[in-house]
Amino acid sequence: MQTFYFTKYIQQFFLCCLIACFFSIKANAIAIDSIIKPKLAAIDTTKDRYGFQSLFNDNHFDATKPYTAQLNPRAVSFVQEYMRKQGKELERMKTWGKPYFDLYDNILALYGIPKEMKYLSVIESHLQSGLVSWAGAVGPWQLMDYEAKRFGLRVGFNDERMDFNKSTHVAAKLMRELYTEFGDWLLVVAAYNGGAGRVRQCIRKSGSRSFWDLQYFLPEETRNHVKKFIATHYVFEGGGGWTTLTAEETVKLKQNIVKHSEPVALSAEETANTELIEITGRYNSLIVASALVIDIQQFNKLNPGFDKALSEGKKFNMRLPKEKLAIFSAKKNQLLMESFRLLVDGAH
Repeated sequence: MQTFYFTKYIQQFFLCCLIACFFSIKANAIAIDSIIKPKLAAIDTTKDRYGFQSLFNDNHFDATKPYTAQLNPRAVSFVQEYMRKQGKELERMKTWGKPYFDLYDNILALYGIPKEMKYLSVIESHLQSGLVSWAGAVGPWQLMDYEAKRFGLRVGFNDERMDFNKSTHVAAKLMRELYTEFGDWLLVVAAYNGGAGRVRQCIRKSGSRSFWDLQYFLPEETRNHVKKFIATHYVFEGGGGWTTLTAEETVKLKQNIVKHSEPVALSAEETANTELIEITGRYNSLIVASALVIDIQQFNKLNPGFDKALSEGKKFNMRLPKEKLAIFSAKKNQLLMESFRLLVDGAH
């Protein structure tokens, strides 16, 4: 009888310890999440709509000039060909794919992943949940079974890789891991397709961490995968984004953006001789300034952040010399069409 009570006491003691341990771990996890998640959520580059400098002539991007007119010959032919083949389908996807993109935006933001990385799912599967590749990758994010299992997804019967919500959480965690190692979104796309080990090997062989330097050490499939991402990103965003920059280029371009976006104090004469007019639409600063015969530097001084604000779909109070207002009003529809054509195909 004494042995029975002693054994029962020991069992209750261990049960209490297990319960205490569980609540302690859960409390610590909640505390860690409360620290980490706000920091991750604060990282959001989706409001930045600028081009990728390594794809421009002479590796130089001028934020005052049209994006498409500066594309490097290394990229322009591929982007145009991809748009010719896939452009119409991708344009339709903007409408029918919106619910999926909204889901992606919300989940990627939780992990501090730029929302533009949702386009990786487009080139992986064209948003097809039931897609199975020849290599065994499954779902909208084309996750391999070992990666899915590593992050706790069920594979096989009732395969959770086909679940848009669950698979996006896993894809975000995987992309975050890759970015922590490579610090470059182009290399994240390459590693997602070809494996982190392959990218490490290419970095060693090329002696560079720039995609454009190491691309020819990559398998052709992976090299083209990155270019498809760039082209798809271009179709949807109309001007590239941080995800198409190398790490070094990101720093340089941010400095360039600040330079052309910060307000400059206007003189009393400039203020008196100009007026504001509210506009919306993807007007291009170079197109507008040229048509109104205004020096582009003066136009940028009067309208800091013009291209950036309009590329984000915002309204903009454009400041023009008073004598130019009537000209703009008469030509505004024509200028909008010219700006759009330049955005789509780089026409002058």
